[in-house]
Amino acid sequence: MCGIVGYTGKQRAAPLILEGLKRLEYRGYDSAGIAVPAADGFHVTKKIGRVANLEVETNRHKVAGNYGIGHTRWATHGGVTQENAHPHVSSDGAIVLIHNGVIENYTSIKKFLLGRGYTFKSETDTEALCNLIAYHYAKEPKAAADGESRLLESVRKTLLHVEGTYGIVVMGIDTPGELVCARKGSPLILGIGDGENLVASDVAAIVSRTQNVVYLKDGELARHTPASFSLSTVNEGDIKAVIDQVTWSIADAELGTHAHFMEKEIFEQPTALENTMRGRFSEDGSTAQFGGLNLSAAEFRQIDRFMFCACGTAWHACLVTEHLIERFARVPVEVDYASEFRYRNAPLHSNTLFFVMSQSGETIDTLAALREAKRKGYRVLAVNNVVGSTIAREADGGIYQHVGPEVGVASTKAFTSQLLIGAMMALYIGRMRDMSFSDGAAYVNALKAAPNLVREVLKQAPAIRKIAERFAQYSDMLFLGRLSLFPIALEGALKLKEISYIHAEGYPAAEMKHGPIALISEQCPSVFLVTKGEMFAKVVSSMQEVKARKGLIIAICTEGLELPAGLADELITIPDCDEAVLPIVATIPVQLLSYYIAVIRECDVDKPRNLAKSVTVE
Repeated sequence: MCGIVGYTGKQRAAPLILEGLKRLEYRGYDSAGIAVPAADGFHVTKKIGRVANLEVETNRHKVAGNYGIGHTRWATHGGVTQENAHPHVSSDGAIVLIHNGVIENYTSIKKFLLGRGYTFKSETDTEALCNLIAYHYAKEPKAAADGESRLLESVRKTLLHVEGTYGIVVMGIDTPGELVCARKGSPLILGIGDGENLVASDVAAIVSRTQNVVYLKDGELARHTPASFSLSTVNEGDIKAVIDQVTWSIADAELGTHAHFMEKEIFEQPTALENTMRGRFSEDGSTAQFGGLNLSAAEFRQIDRFMFCACGTAWHACLVTEHLIERFARVPVEVDYASEFRYRNAPLHSNTLFFVMSQSGETIDTLAALREAKRKGYRVLAVNNVVGSTIAREADGGIYQHVGPEVGVASTKAFTSQLLIGAMMALYIGRMRDMSFSDGAAYVNALKAAPNLVREVLKQAPAIRKIAERFAQYSDMLFLGRLSLFPIALEGALKLKEISYIHAEGYPAAEMKHGPIALISEQCPSVFLVTKGEMFAKVVSSMQEVKARKGLIIAICTEGLELPAGLADELITIPDCDEAVLPIVATIPVQLLSYYIAVIRECDVDKPRNLAKSVTVE
C-alpha cells in the first residue's frame, strides 16, 4: 500500500521525489521519509504524518544530491513512529532501503543478524531486510566479477532467503547514482527518461517526467543509473525490457477546481462511462463486444457457471453483475470474497469461467484468487483499470475500464464503470443464448443513455448537500434496497463509513425485520433505495416499519413513484431508467450524500484514516 519513489539523473533529486510522494500519498500517509547521498553517507529525513511535514524539514536542510529514494507509509509492522518510518539504513550505514510488502520470515532473519553484530532501531520487518542486504554487501567483492554490480548481487543473494512480498528500492554507500529495485507481489514501475531514470509504486509519481515505463514483474530486479537501466531475475540472467507508453497525462491526476479528488471523480463519471463503452457495441447495435477476452463465442456457450472474485467496492460491483447475468443471460453466477476464495477449497464445476475485478489490478487478495483459480486449471478473465498491472498481465484475458487515474481512496468512477461492464457482460452473454435481437438493441440503447442519466442526477448535488447538513451529526445509519439495489445499499454504507467514520450497514430491505430493526430509533436514520415494479409495495412496507418506530428516512426514488404522505423525511429523485443501468444511476446520490456528510464533519475525504488506495499486503 505504501508509496515508493526513486530518482537518479542530472536534476536535484529531493524536490522531484517529494513531488512524486505527494502524488502517491493516497497509498499511505502515516509517515514519510527521504534519503539522498551526503558527504559521509546518506542524509535521511523522516517525519510522522503527511508529506507536507517531510517537505518542510527537507527544505530546511536544503538537501542536495542528484539521486535518492522516498517513501510514504501505511503501517503494517510496527506503530506510526519516526523510527518505523522509511527509508531504513542498515546498522553499518552501508545500505538504505524503502519497502512495500511484508517479509514473513523477518524474525528468523533478525535473529541471524543479531548473532553477527547487526543492530535494530525499529519494529519493522523492513529493517531486517535492509540489514540482510548489508550483510551480503559486506561479503561481496568491491570489484564484482564481469562488471556486475556489487549492490545488485547483494540484493539478489538476499532475496533468495526472503519469504513474503516486497517492492524495494535500494542504495549502497559505495555505488553513487545507482538504484536497485526488485518486486514480488508489490507493484513497481520504472520510468525511462532522457538522462534520468525513475522508479515508483504507481505511474502517477513519474508521469510528469516521462511516459515511457517498464512494468516490473514478480521475481525481476532492475538496476538504474542516470544513463542506463537493465533487468534481470533473482535466479537467472539478464532479460529484455518491454517499454510501454502511459496513455494519460499528469493533468488527468490534478484536482483542477475541485475541493477533493473524490468530488472530482464523482463528477467525472459521465465521461468515464462514455470511455468505458467506447467501441464496445456491435455494428448492428444489438450486443456488446470485447476485444481482449481471448474466448470465442462457441467457447463462451460452453460455460455453464461464472465465478466472480473481488474485494471491497469491486465485490459490490460483482454482486450487481451476478443479478444482471442471471436475469438477462440465465446462467448461474457465484460471487466470493477474493480473500476467502483460496482458503475455503470450494467445489467448482468444470465448465466454470472466473472473473476477477480490481481497479488497481494489484489487489493482493484478488491476485491470490486469480492464481489459485489458474492453478486449478480454470480460465480467468479480469476487469481492471490499470494497463500493465499484475492482474492484467496474469489473467487469460480481460476488459480494461479506461476511466483514467482514480486518486480518491474511496472508489467512485471505477465502481460505476465496473457496474457498466457487468451490465455489458450480461448483454454479451445473453445475446449468445436466448436474448432476441430487438431486446438486445433496446438493452444497448439503455446502456448508451447511462452517462446523460448520471449527468441529470449530478445536477441535484446542491440539494443533496442540504440533506447531508441535516444528517451529518448522526453516528449510525442503515442503507436498504432490494434485488440489484441491495449491493448499492452495501456500497452506500461502505462509502459513508470509509470517509465520514459514521457506523453504517447495508441490508436487503426485507431482512431488516430479521434483526437490524432493533437498531431503529430517532438516532439511527435509514436510506431506502426505492424503485417501481413488484418490489415497490414491499419496500414501502419496510419504510412504514421504520417510521412506526420513529426512524428518520431518506428515500432515493425513481421518478413517477408516489410515496405515502410523510413517509420520507427527505426525498431524492432519480430518473426512471432501465433495470440494466438502475444500479449505476442509484449509486450517484449515495456517493454525493456520503461525500457531503464527510465534508461537513471536516473529515479528510481523500485520505481517510487507516485506509489506503491499493491493498497490496494480506
